[in-house]
Amino acid sequence: MATPILEVRHLSRFFGGLAANSDVSFAMDPGMILGLIGPNGAGKTTLFNCITGFQPPSRGEVLFDGHRVNGLTPDKVCKLGMARTWQKVRPLAKLTVLDNVMVGALARTNSLRTAAEIAMQQLRHVKLDRKAARLAGGLPIGERKKLEVARVLATQPKLLLLDEVMGGLNPAESEELIQLILETKRRGVTQMVIEHDMKAIMRISDRIVVLNSGEKLAEGAPAEIVANPQVVAAYLGESVA
Repeated sequence: MATPILEVRHLSRFFGGLAANSDVSFAMDPGMILGLIGPNGAGKTTLFNCITGFQPPSRGEVLFDGHRVNGLTPDKVCKLGMARTWQKVRPLAKLTVLDNVMVGALARTNSLRTAAEIAMQQLRHVKLDRKAARLAGGLPIGERKKLEVARVLATQPKLLLLDEVMGGLNPAESEELIQLILETKRRGVTQMVIEHDMKAIMRISDRIVVLNSGEKLAEGAPAEIVANPQVVAAYLGESVA
């Protein structure tokens, strides 16, 4: 059995009397892709925020690569080797594509030359290297999504958390992101992916965790999840299930 790269233990996050997450537990092995799914408002992004240090858990703990990261700021979590994207991509519009990715690389080096080398490696990975000199603000949404991935990969993470990177994309653009996620896995980066495209999440995930109303509803292999009547009910209603 591999030592988990990430363990979430009985995590809860409260906002006043509202439980955005309630007693959520799961673990991830190195090299896997874990899908995180659930209806709107299920607490998926809040869970990402608690794992990566943007919000502290109200209860429970998060262990990453053997370190308890509760209470650490996002920059310290990033230096340990965990990085995330955001649902709404916000590139530094007046900087070039290369400079945007260098911002991520500078989390690992103080050398501009080295940062540029790392950035170009990641731009080649996401197939944006030919647009390195363009202003990021001029990119269409599909390329902005890939730029976001390149920027976080430039921090050289062991664990990458992707928050709806396929949201708003057409089928061809989504397929490009699917292939990018799978290629990133082949390069040894562990990934957790929030996604509403069920066909995509079933293709890329080794295991899936389902949240509903802030609680973990189910966990298992994709085939188990798609056949789970509780999951079907959460998405489509009790009458369909």
